Amino acid sequence: MNREPGTILPRDEYNEALVANVHPSDWTNPQPRSRYHLVVVGAGTAGLVTAAGAAGLGARVALIERNLMGGDCLNVGCVPSKGLIGAARAWQATRSRADMGAPSSTGEGDFDRAMQRMREIRAAISTNDSVARFTQLGVDVFLGSARFSGPNTVEVGGTQLRFKRAVIATGARAAAPPIPGLAAAGYLTNETVFELTELPERLAVIGAGPIGCELAQAFRRLGSDVTILDSGDHVLPREDPDAAAIVQAALARDGVKYISGIDITSVERRSDGLACVSYDGANAGRFDCNEILVAVGRKPNVEGLGLDVARVETEASGIVVDQRMRSTNRKIFACGDVASKFQFTHAADAQARIVIQNALFFGRARADKLVIPWCTFTSPEVAHVGMYERDARDNGIEIDTLTIPMADVDRARLDGHEEGFLRIHTKKGTDKLVGATLVAEHAGDMIGELALAITADIRLSKIAATIHPYPTEGEIIKKAADAWRRTRLTPTVKSIFKNYFKVFR
Repeated sequence: MNREPGTILPRDEYNEALVANVHPSDWTNPQPRSRYHLVVVGAGTAGLVTAAGAAGLGARVALIERNLMGGDCLNVGCVPSKGLIGAARAWQATRSRADMGAPSSTGEGDFDRAMQRMREIRAAISTNDSVARFTQLGVDVFLGSARFSGPNTVEVGGTQLRFKRAVIATGARAAAPPIPGLAAAGYLTNETVFELTELPERLAVIGAGPIGCELAQAFRRLGSDVTILDSGDHVLPREDPDAAAIVQAALARDGVKYISGIDITSVERRSDGLACVSYDGANAGRFDCNEILVAVGRKPNVEGLGLDVARVETEASGIVVDQRMRSTNRKIFACGDVASKFQFTHAADAQARIVIQNALFFGRARADKLVIPWCTFTSPEVAHVGMYERDARDNGIEIDTLTIPMADVDRARLDGHEEGFLRIHTKKGTDKLVGATLVAEHAGDMIGELALAITADIRLSKIAATIHPYPTEGEIIKKAADAWRRTRLTPTVKSIFKNYFKVFR
């Protein structure tokens, strides 16, 4: 997306308020200090957490941002996508709760109003990531493109900043496959899809990962005719196959078409304005649509930074770092999407805290010690933490597995959310939790308890002994712990109890 930095569409009062916060047009960069303890390049989640934390501890900090402070999460990721998904869930609820006696709703919703609401909320949230707030925190904010001019200097807007340590937190952007005609035909990514003010009548989604599935379901619920085009054989290929199957069935039930096992050969924008997507494979064919959404992965933002001058090495996945988040230049660290396989806002936040310790205080915190949960926000949601079964197998770890259906949870049945399950993996013969997958309508809100259990080595016996409120969907975690406890009731133990109760009369 080649666009003037500090630009976001449409140009309405809400986006004007957003830009005024995160890239004010009248901003004048400050005079630089003689040397900074920390220069942070990139003001997404990783950069903002690093800058705020370091400044709060008293360090001299400079923060450089080329485009919009807040990065992907605020502007084109977590915040707008959940606004859209929230609207889609609300629309779906008005149509599908006749089994509860709810009044049925017909007719089209107001897509433009839904998007306006998202922009309004995003603008309000943006004060947290604003130039004004970080200036008040004591951070010197520089708007402009950064380029390293040496191993301990970086330039922005013709000004050179000297640093004791630096952090690269430039994030990543949507990748696009080399499909003939795709660029000429035009396409959407997560960076542009939230600029829509009219609902596409027909939408093609290329890719069936988390972003593709979330937005395909959302747009279908909002009224688009949606087809996912995918080279794989099922959606969410990195998730537990049973979890992916539930999501795929939910997408189909909502009316999302899924065409698998194909290779897209060409895209052509016709004179009638429609784009024709042609594909080969077992299900070869073509699909005509108004818009194409590309959701096939992310590409790290490493170009134009002068990394060779700074002696910072890169690879296809981004900047090369060790487990302490140090680059090949020991004065320069990197964190967030530009240097991590875990491309989540909360992962960037956690890595930034490691960088603060290691860069400023000679700490020895390690990224491989982090326990990082994640969630795909389809309906139902899929949340995961720790190891999958395949991870345990690949690492030679023997495990026991328990699966509890959501249908066994009273609150889930009452709310009409029976679809899903909790699957936990424990170290074989013990109650030590090593991994969990949760498929539920609000899985993302519940996975934190299991992340805490793995992080703090809280065993299932402790969870079983913890009182959980009834009736809640989160009670499924206690049900899993109770199920594990019942596995301790072996035939030998039962025999001992039987003999005990013969005596105890």
